[in-house]
Amino acid sequence: MFSLAKIATVLTSYFEDVEYTDPAKSFKEAGHEVVTIEKEAGKEVTGKQGEATITIDKSIDDVSPQDFDALFIPGGFSPDLLREDDRFVQFAKSFMDDKKPVFSICHGPQLLITAKALEGRTATGYTSIKVDMEYAGVTYKDEEVVVCGNQLVTSRTPDDIPAFTREALNLLS
Repeated sequence: MFSLAKIATVLTSYFEDVEYTDPAKSFKEAGHEVVTIEKEAGKEVTGKQGEATITIDKSIDDVSPQDFDALFIPGGFSPDLLREDDRFVQFAKSFMDDKKPVFSICHGPQLLITAKALEGRTATGYTSIKVDMEYAGVTYKDEEVVVCGNQLVTSRTPDDIPAFTREALNLLS
């Protein structure tokens, strides 16, 4: 599908550390470019475990979904904070509407729920958002990784990262 993909990664403080660091490392090792996006370029954001601090590459105001091949939404509390801002909601919705690959783990689907982009999809996420996902029209599966329509890759927890990363990389190859 893509040779080397440019992956938009939306996150802010309180992301789940390993849900960003492990997949991002694997994406980079495979030759893909991972671009972090938040409200402010150059800002430092810290994971909720305090293990990872990331310097943001781009402001949401300086990017367009057309600049990227895929979207990555790490979990933690970050997706819930991002969905308060319509710029991030519309950014995520655009990837789903354009049928570009979207990789969302743990609480990541919260951003896609707010974007009203999950209706009719099969997906998974953290247990506490199962009902939210079902209300959003998702066929929820309690599995380590769910791939829907050769576009959407979702997983539940940090334990699922190996399967999540494997399927995300499969979509990018």
